[in-house]
Amino acid sequence: MVDHENDKIPPAEKDPKVSTVSDFPDEIPNELPHHTKLIEKHAILEKSPTLLLVASLLVVTIGGIVEIAPLFWLENTIEEVDGVRPYSPLELTGRDIYVREGCYVCHSQMIRPMRDEVERYGHYSLAAESMYDHPFQWGSKRTGPDLARVGGRYSDTWHVDHLMDPQSVVPESIMPKYAFLADTPINANGVEDLLATHRFVGVPYTDEQLENAGSDFIVQANVEADTDGLLERYPGAVVSNFDGQAALTEMDALIAYLQILGTMVDFSTFTPDASR
Repeated sequence: MVDHENDKIPPAEKDPKVSTVSDFPDEIPNELPHHTKLIEKHAILEKSPTLLLVASLLVVTIGGIVEIAPLFWLENTIEEVDGVRPYSPLELTGRDIYVREGCYVCHSQMIRPMRDEVERYGHYSLAAESMYDHPFQWGSKRTGPDLARVGGRYSDTWHVDHLMDPQSVVPESIMPKYAFLADTPINANGVEDLLATHRFVGVPYTDEQLENAGSDFIVQANVEADTDGLLERYPGAVVSNFDGQAALTEMDALIAYLQILGTMVDFSTFTPDASR
């Protein structure tokens, strides 16, 4: 075998641009720097399951304390926004029907701050808009569209038709029919207790709102009734004979709830804080 050397390339020991071991007699070739030696000590943790478990628990504990402890010194982690109020008795009843029928399984109520969602649904959702929801209805799947801003977007008649026969207004819909809601009458029995229960978990219903829960429940679906008290206690509440029938039904309650979603905050004057 013939060793062909390139005459244009000088030997390493004669090239001034190349450092050799002889240039650093006090250093051992391939010796790891000090910081690398320290990092390699993690092998001690990896070889001892008990020590690794203790170290992991310690790290998780410290991280948990750093994240959770400050919350004990905060009165509220949600910044209040003008316009957001507790649901009226009829809206709250409609919300319970919404939950009972599992509407949250196919519909979300959370508009994320992304261009495509904001252009389709409207202003991104604020935490304050869900502050009186127990439990919140953010959802985790969108078989149907997001409903966070559905209030006022469609007429009561459209909602009735959609709930009675979804395919009659959205042919490609796979939503089941909820015509039975229009045949299920409801009354104000227990509505005061419903509001009291929500007050127990933090919703700021007043004594006046509890005392008038029954009457507010009925007059919101009666356009001929005196609704001044209702609108004073629940500003912006939609008053309508939602399903067009004389009797008060579950259809009325559900549509009353849908028509208030996303309408409490006036986004034409809303200015988000940097902390939001």
